[in-house]
Amino acid sequence: MPTSSREGGRRSPAAISVQGLRKSYGEKTVLDGIDLHIPEGTVFALLGPNGAGKTTTVEILATLVRADDGRASVGGHDLAADPAGVRSVIGVTGQFAAVDELLTVQENLILMADLHHLGREEGRRRAAELLDRFELTEAAAQPGTALSGGMRRKADLAMTLMGDPRVIFLDEPTTGLDPRSRRTMWEIIRRLVDDQGVTILLTTQYLDEADELADRIAVLDGGKLVAEGTAEELKRRIPGGHIRVRFAEPEQLAAAVQVFEVAEADQESLTLHVPSDGSLPMLRSVIDLLDAASIEAAELSVHTPDLDDVFLALTGSSRRQADATTQLENVR
Repeated sequence: MPTSSREGGRRSPAAISVQGLRKSYGEKTVLDGIDLHIPEGTVFALLGPNGAGKTTTVEILATLVRADDGRASVGGHDLAADPAGVRSVIGVTGQFAAVDELLTVQENLILMADLHHLGREEGRRRAAELLDRFELTEAAAQPGTALSGGMRRKADLAMTLMGDPRVIFLDEPTTGLDPRSRRTMWEIIRRLVDDQGVTILLTTQYLDEADELADRIAVLDGGKLVAEGTAEELKRRIPGGHIRVRFAEPEQLAAAVQVFEVAEADQESLTLHVPSDGSLPMLRSVIDLLDAASIEAAELSVHTPDLDDVFLALTGSSRRQADATTQLENVR
């Protein structure tokens, strides 16, 4: 599971640092002054709808597109002053696999080894290692046209790793994959971070993917960062969380209603929904109030909004965005 990038309140060194990044195409503003701090050895997810600016962010940080304004460093190299240094420490896996369909899987890897000037012996050693790691050894002699979607994405990521990058940009890496293949890719991505200390900037529209993989998540909409935090922090910012308390007898429910005046009671299921931010102190407070009133609960469970709720609340039209901002201010 993702782990926190902060220990003891100290900020971890940044693998990627961005201040005031801006990009426009004609009259259309794609990025409107975003800031990012992505610690080393973490997965950072950019969430957002189509056209939010996710891919443009990756393209700029990967030196494929120039920013109009702002500063950024990747792997300790300044994006504007040392783009070659940035390219020396990064790997990029785009939305569509870059596997050459006329070459075999092994030939694709050897091609990447040649591009990285690894030498014949080292290139073949690295190719064999990556084929084994990604369980592609049996498919090594197959052409790209014979690969399934999941195998193609694994081969694509293996090609990215041929240069041993310290920072990897994954732009919607599991789009179009079946659930089993997506899970396999998730396991590979987490191993890269946990076992090798690689830093990954992931863009995705799959909310469960961000929830599963990311140490921190930023929500991008209309070229602006509208929220950032861990998955749990973002969920707690959205109204709708509650503690569900179930009782064995109607009398117990009736007594609890008197204690929690703002709670919503369901007489049929003998449950009480107490508004909550999902925190442990809030849960403890509910238990203490029940104990003080000598009311016995049969069951307690904490329910918080999921990332679907976060996404819908924070992205969309400017009108809906204004409504969501008002909601967040009211619960802070």
